[in-house]
This record gives sequence, C-alpha cells and structure tokens, in this order.
Amino acid sequence: MALPGRDQPVEITNCHYVLKAPLRSPFPPSSEKVMFGMGCFWGVEKAFWSLPGVFTTAVGYSGGFTVNPSYHEVCTGQTGHNEAVLVVYQPPLSFETLLKVFWESHIPTQGMRQGNDLGTQYRSGIYFYSQQQRQLAISSLAKYQAVIDADNSDCMITTEIVAASTFYYAEDYHQQYLAKNPNGYCSLGGMGIEYKI
Repeated sequence: MALPGRDQPVEITNCHYVLKAPLRSPFPPSSEKVMFGMGCFWGVEKAFWSLPGVFTTAVGYSGGFTVNPSYHEVCTGQTGHNEAVLVVYQPPLSFETLLKVFWESHIPTQGMRQGNDLGTQYRSGIYFYSQQQRQLAISSLAKYQAVIDADNSDCMITTEIVAASTFYYAEDYHQQYLAKNPNGYCSLGGMGIEYKI
C-alpha cells in the first residue's frame, strides 16, 4: 500500500548551486525537459549539469504514487517513486547526447538496484516529455542492447521508458549535493561499453 504523502510540496531554494539558473519552471521557451533514473541521484545530477547546453538540473522523485513524498518515505519502497533527475536542456545539445551519458554512466541491466544500492528507487528509467524523445529512447535501448550482446554478455537491459509523470522536488540538501559536498557518496559507474551516436 502506497504512503499518502502530504498536500504541500517540499520547499527548495529556486537557484541551481552550480549553474545559477532556476530549478522550477518557467524555463526558456527554446528548452526541452527529460527525466532520468540511474541509481543514487547525487552523481546522476552532476553528470548532466556538467554538459554544455544544460540549462538546469534538479533531483527529485517520480514514477510512483505518493504525493509530495519525503526522501525517507521513498527509501521505504512504499511510494513507487524512483530517484529521478530532471534535465532542462537547450539546442544545440541533442537528446541523443543525453542518451549517451545515460547509457554509459550506469548499469542498465540490474533491475531494482544500482551497485550496492538496492530498492525500487534505484531502477533505470527514461521519462520522456515528447513522442520524439520516446522514439529516440526506444531505438537507443535496442542499439545499446545490441552492443551489449556483441560484447558476449548475457545481460538484458531493464530500463523502463515511460511518459514523464509528476516530478516532486527532493529536499534542498539533496539538490546539487556533490557540488556542496565534493567528497560525498557517488555510485555512478557504467559497464565500460560505449554508446555510439
């Protein structure tokens, strides 16, 4: 049974600690959004805010049932949510470049875990905002699976590709955590298999 959550969203400082851009909309009209789940969201967010063309990033919870969940609630496994990173990007940065970072920076074959992090909130996911993103994500999964297969691996990709649902911002101390805590925990690491654009 899903936890009920609360009526009020988590309060955050609406300024990216690194990029100095707003974390909440409105965003520039030319920008696009996507969400990724790749395990612990601290390292994932850093991987994307470092890309030229990313306007802003934020960490939060999505893909579940509980309204305005807390971090501790998500960790119980009773919210259905994933630890997600919202990426707002602008041309000329392409969605396929984001997909390259996605596939190469985590292990998308582990189901409900990422390394030593176990639980539904650590699953691999691409949460799209447009049909074009959906089509590119699906084709990228097939392409990366073929590369994994060619590497003589028995691994099957478990990444979910679904339409973006509500993004609930995580608590302020999680936002841009590794910029505020340079020696903080980061579980990010891939399979060592290249995704070719």
